[in-house]
Amino acid sequence: MKMIKNFSTLLASLCIGFGGMTTLAQAQVQASASGYPSAPIKIVVGYSAGGPTDLAARLIATKLQVALGQSVLVENRPGAGSNLASEIVARAAPDGLTLLMAAAPLAVNGHLYKNLKFDVLTSFAPITQVMAAPSILAVPPATPAKTMAELIVLARKEPGKLSYSSSGSGGTQHLAGELLQQKAGIKLIHIPYKGASPALNDLLGGRVSMGFMTSLGSVPYFKDGRLLPLAVASATRLPQLPDVPTMAEVGLAGVEIDSWSGLLAPANTPPAIVEKLQREVVKALASPDVNSQLVSQGAVVVGSTPAAFRAFLAKEHANYGALIKSINLELN
Repeated sequence: MKMIKNFSTLLASLCIGFGGMTTLAQAQVQASASGYPSAPIKIVVGYSAGGPTDLAARLIATKLQVALGQSVLVENRPGAGSNLASEIVARAAPDGLTLLMAAAPLAVNGHLYKNLKFDVLTSFAPITQVMAAPSILAVPPATPAKTMAELIVLARKEPGKLSYSSSGSGGTQHLAGELLQQKAGIKLIHIPYKGASPALNDLLGGRVSMGFMTSLGSVPYFKDGRLLPLAVASATRLPQLPDVPTMAEVGLAGVEIDSWSGLLAPANTPPAIVEKLQREVVKALASPDVNSQLVSQGAVVVGSTPAAFRAFLAKEHANYGALIKSINLELN
C-alpha cells in the first residue's frame, strides 16, 4: 500500500511538472510574439516588380507596416522559376522577419526541378493564402468555336491541329492545357512562349487557336470583346465574369487550375508569430482599398487560416505531381 501511495505521489508530481513545462512553453511562445517584430520585415517575391504577386505583396506590406509598427519591405528576387526566392526564405532564420510571397509554381517546381534546396511541404510555415486567380480558356473572336462544346467537337474532328499558347513549359497555363486534353480526350499542339506577354499577343492576333489565361488582368480583354472566354477552370464561376460557365458545368469535371498567391515563413517560426501575421494579413485583405484593388484585377480574395493554407498546398502539390508524372515532364 505504501508503494502504491508513493507511486501515486510520484505520478502526480510528474503531471504537475509536465503541466508546468507546457505552461512555460506556451509562455515562451507568447513572449516570442509579444515583442514581434523587433526589426524590419522583408517579404521576398520570386517575380519582377509589377506582376500580380508583387502587387499583392506591396498592398499587404503597406498595411502590415502600420499595424506592426516596423518597416515592411518587398524584395524582388526573380530567377530559376521563383526557386531562388523560395530558397532564400527557406534558409532564413525562423523569426518572422523574412517572409515569402509565393505563387502556384511553389507547388509545381518540386516535381519539375532536380536538387532543389527546399521542400514545399517541410521548409515553410504557411501563414495564409492571399488570393486565387482561376484560369480561363480563351479564344480569338474569329474562331469558329464559340462554346466549349463546339471547341471540343472541332478538336476531335482535327486532332493535333488546334494549338494553345502558354507562358512556358511547366507553367500553370501549360499544365492547364495538358489537363484539358486528358479530360476532354483531345489532342492539341502546345506552343510555349518566353513569358505571358508574347503568349497573349499571339492569342490576340489569332496566331494560336486558344490559350489559358489567369483571371488577373485578363477580364478587360473579355469585357471589350478582344477575346472570347469559353470556360473557367475553377470550382465556381468567377464573380467578375458571372455568365462564363465552369469547366464542370460544360462536362469537364476536374479541369481546375488556379494561379494563387500566399504568404509563408520559414519552417519552425513560432506559431504565435504565424498567427499574429495571419490576423493582420486577413485584416489587410478585408480593408476596402486592398480588397477593391485585388478584385478589380480579377482576383478572388481568400485570407485562409495557416492550417487551411497548409492543406491547400499539400493538395496542390499532390495534384500537380500526378499530372506532371502522367506527361513525363521534367525541367533541368
